[in-house]
Amino acid sequence: MLNYNLEINKDSSHYYWFLRNPPLGLRINKDNGLLTFRAEKNYFLSGKLKYDYEYKVNLGVQSLKNPHERVDTAFTLVFYNTEILISKVKPTVSGVQIIEEGETVSFKVQCEAGSFPIDDILFASSIPIKNYTLVKECNDEFSWTPGYEFVKGNDQEKDKTVTLSFIGSTRFKVRDTATVKIVVKDALNYPHANEEFAQLVKNTRTYVLQLKYSFLQLDKRLKKVKSFRTSFDLTSGTTALAGTILNSSSDPDSQRFGKILPSVGVALVPVKEAAAPNKVVEQNQAAVIRTSIKRLEYLLNDNYLVGDKDPDISRKTNKLRDELKQVQIQLIDIPIELSNNMSEEELNEYFDSPRVNKKYRLKSR
Repeated sequence: MLNYNLEINKDSSHYYWFLRNPPLGLRINKDNGLLTFRAEKNYFLSGKLKYDYEYKVNLGVQSLKNPHERVDTAFTLVFYNTEILISKVKPTVSGVQIIEEGETVSFKVQCEAGSFPIDDILFASSIPIKNYTLVKECNDEFSWTPGYEFVKGNDQEKDKTVTLSFIGSTRFKVRDTATVKIVVKDALNYPHANEEFAQLVKNTRTYVLQLKYSFLQLDKRLKKVKSFRTSFDLTSGTTALAGTILNSSSDPDSQRFGKILPSVGVALVPVKEAAAPNKVVEQNQAAVIRTSIKRLEYLLNDNYLVGDKDPDISRKTNKLRDELKQVQIQLIDIPIELSNNMSEEELNEYFDSPRVNKKYRLKSR
């Protein structure tokens, strides 16, 4: 209970006292100026009154006889609790957080109000960290993303533990510390791995297009030779047939000419072999190139990525890289056409045409 008797240097029976903006529980006797306050604890527990808060109270004295005779003043009232309650720092997460490299840990640092509020928060880390948001006051948010090289290769457990300390202090330098442990596990650098895989796929598709163009050039040359040899075969067959017909004629001259024509057909065979020999090497090269193209296209379709964080991205990247290198070594002696005046669609249409599939399909033994 607070009692304080205010006085004036005049007859108080001709004056009355009043308050403006008084906090809950503060009263004044209008006749004698007795200021009273009853400290009910439930006022503070309910939040109607606050500790360590400055309440500015306006006080006035008015004459009952003369309306113009009046005095106004003000004073500040601050309540302190004799039962000191320590204010505490309360992060919104549990004491241990487990994340992987590249993941973001984020939480708020709240404060549990005590007798005196926490004015500022200091931050400390057991290991120097970068690129984090600094917490200075209550309800500030802490955010941190460890880089992909945070866990070193010589760390035996493939993880690293960081202890974060948040030290809150009141105006009277009463401190409270909250700690959060963050266990950072070693993880694959997915952005770099995805970029590497995309570049490898691009290189493979470019190489496949070069192979298709080389295949097209070889197939056209083989087709030209085949057409030339077919013409020789038709001429030779026609000559032999004409000789047989003339040989059965009753005319002696026709019979004599019919005996000569088969010899002409036989003579055309070495001419055909000399003018248009079989392109066995080119045929084999075309078959190898087509097989390699089919192989690389199958690998591209079989090793596509599932999402941005495919757990098998390293295996798929290594598989595709090894197969591409193996194909390039296998075809190292085959000239690859670099100039290409055809579009990808035109090359695919030619390569997948029924004629090419029929000509170069694998035969079962």
